[in-house]
Amino acid sequence: MASADRRKEKQIANRITMGLFSFLFAGANNLREAIVQDAVIIDVRPPYQYDQGKIPGSLNIPIEQITKNAGYIKRLGKPVIFCGNGPESATARRILQQYGLKEVYNGGSWQRVLRLKNSV
Repeated sequence: MASADRRKEKQIANRITMGLFSFLFAGANNLREAIVQDAVIIDVRPPYQYDQGKIPGSLNIPIEQITKNAGYIKRLGKPVIFCGNGPESATARRILQQYGLKEVYNGGSWQRVLRLKNSV
């Protein structure tokens, strides 16, 4: 019985590992595709942080203004949202989805989006 339990645990661990691997790398590929296809890149950091380091061509719409600008963002096309570390971009993504945007990409940190943009 112990051997069967170990096999089952190993199978579960392998599924979790492969699922995590797929999630991490599929997300990066989808994000890269969105950037290649000229998605609108939106930085939700405060203006002072945006001024300290930004992605060329990105728009600065601070997280506090996302709801007010949801209609405008929707007209622009598929947005890639990013921030300093990731949490605010996840929040902005949820807000935009609640306002009817179906394809909103959470880029996470601005450094990650910059690396992906530069690798295209």
